[in-house]
Amino acid sequence: MAIAFFALLKPKLDARPISGYYDNNKVAKKYFIKSLLTLFFLVLAATAAYGSFFVWKFHSTGKKISFDVSRNRSFLESVKDLTSDKKLKSWENKERVNILLLGVAGEGRAGRNLTDTLMVVSVNLKTNQLALISIPRDLYVTVPEKNLSMKINSVYQNALNSSEKNKQKSAEIVRGAVEEITSLDMDYYIILNFDGFQKIIDSAGGINITNERDIYDSRYPGSNYSYETFELEKGFHHLDGATALKYARVRHGDPEGDFGRAKRQQQILQSLKNRIFSTRTLLDVFALNNLFDALGENIKTDIPPEEFESFLELSKKLDTNNINNIVINAWDKGSLLKVSHIFYGGTRAFVLVPRVGNWSELREVSQNAFDTNKIQKRREEIAKENATIAIINASGDEKIPDKIKKLLKDNLDYKNVISLSDPEKNIEEETRAYDLSSGQKPFTLDELALKLPAELSAGISESRRKPLNNIRADIIVVIGKNLIERYNMEEDSIEEYRNAENTNEYQEFIKD
Repeated sequence: MAIAFFALLKPKLDARPISGYYDNNKVAKKYFIKSLLTLFFLVLAATAAYGSFFVWKFHSTGKKISFDVSRNRSFLESVKDLTSDKKLKSWENKERVNILLLGVAGEGRAGRNLTDTLMVVSVNLKTNQLALISIPRDLYVTVPEKNLSMKINSVYQNALNSSEKNKQKSAEIVRGAVEEITSLDMDYYIILNFDGFQKIIDSAGGINITNERDIYDSRYPGSNYSYETFELEKGFHHLDGATALKYARVRHGDPEGDFGRAKRQQQILQSLKNRIFSTRTLLDVFALNNLFDALGENIKTDIPPEEFESFLELSKKLDTNNINNIVINAWDKGSLLKVSHIFYGGTRAFVLVPRVGNWSELREVSQNAFDTNKIQKRREEIAKENATIAIINASGDEKIPDKIKKLLKDNLDYKNVISLSDPEKNIEEETRAYDLSSGQKPFTLDELALKLPAELSAGISESRRKPLNNIRADIIVVIGKNLIERYNMEEDSIEEYRNAENTNEYQEFIKD
């Protein structure tokens, strides 16, 4: 800009009359002001042109993006709202906005519409804090609309391939499944394919990441169901779109398998956000043009176009130094999931299920995503109570008591858990927890009620006390028939799960 200014100024100064210092200075000052005004109007014109380009490109891109919004408004009408200062009605009285991000391969690629990336992007509107919650693709869920159970990564594709009714609301079906798991309202969703992912990163000039370990995968999925080798050394890297896609997808070179992949996907999202909202990108017309082109037909969303500017402003305010990254996994005894299996077309396929008989733990961590210390504090209070828990089996299934005892001792760290036999062999429908501590163990009671789950009961009959004899217990849990279905899936080891990820059978299964 300085060069342009002096280029305008120089010819005028060279043409000044030679009538003394005063005249020369007066003429120079006159042309200085004139040149300054010329420069000002040039900048103003450039800014107007930039703004016009932005609106035009925004409008033309909007015609390509698949908007799933039930509003009787044209895209052009929505764009007019970009200059308004009104607050978004959908955000009023909300402390938190949740966006479901789904990554698919896209048509013409292996896996097509399997959502192998499922992430909840959650924003605290008061603190501008960001939380990223990654849900594993192998999580086994029940879809009420179809009365079927399947891996969560196949819910979207299954809906697309079914009836026209389900096809039209395929994204809503996935949204419903995630809301059931997390107990969070998904305000919006975004579905992005591989091509769009690559182009967005390239349009931003690539991303910077720090790889935690050497990665070597000789069986990275290539074109036409082939394999290729992908490797990346430990340390800092600047990645283009194609390499970033491989970094986001690679699994075999990571000892944490799919869970490690989820961490890398969160890392990429953070780096991309910083890159896009850098001054360099926002002031680069060519970069913005490429970014809009990348969106085009590669994205589907239900974010109304008139809310785009508010999202843009919100994104700029996000505290990227205070991001909570949560990967729901089955990696160790403290994990919220465990490995099990189903049979798919005669093939044994591994799935992930809640370690407790419901979604309560996943909901707890999702609800407290901005402050997971609350969960730790509850665990500390439970440890202080050090309750003795007696288990009586009234389910009719001899395997259930051992599974419940293992859960309480090995996963939830209860030190004193005992199993009692019931000589009368009474059978009950519902599981109940009886407080014998006179209210001295409230945190333990609350957790048992929520996680097993169990109904809390104040009074206990003498027939239920009888198995205790002289044994002291703070809480008696009478296991009912309702827990049989919740805990009937066999548990497999994480080693078996990891080995299965590396087999051809597993690869073919996830591509269906």
